[in-house]
Amino acid sequence: MNDSLILRTSAPMLMWLSLAVSLFIVLRGHNAPGGGFLGGLIASAGILIYAIARGRAAAERLMRLDPVAICGAGLLAALASGLPAWLDPGAPYLVHAWWFPGGGLAIGTTILFDLGVYLAVIGTVTAMFLALLPR
Repeated sequence: MNDSLILRTSAPMLMWLSLAVSLFIVLRGHNAPGGGFLGGLIASAGILIYAIARGRAAAERLMRLDPVAICGAGLLAALASGLPAWLDPGAPYLVHAWWFPGGGLAIGTTILFDLGVYLAVIGTVTAMFLALLPR
């Protein structure tokens, strides 16, 4: 593998930029279509660029958690977003429940679902890609 000074230097900046954009996409998806899946792909792309530039071990140290654990946490969060539907037996599984703490900010079960999908996509994509990189 040829070492590229430009890629090694710019990879951390590209990674943080992609993480910032992905968080914006997830939060925009809270009130608009999309969000979790697209945001997870963008965040994964940043992590993968970092892994290509710095190596698998550096990317694993950066993530701090195993990608499979991140995927599992995302699946649990997505499943937990449907739990408020159990309070109303006539409601569908992914009924939207909204809370208005402080009066202005609306927090709903959809953001929990989007964050779950976000984490599941990041964990799945990075686990698959890091398995392809040499140790």
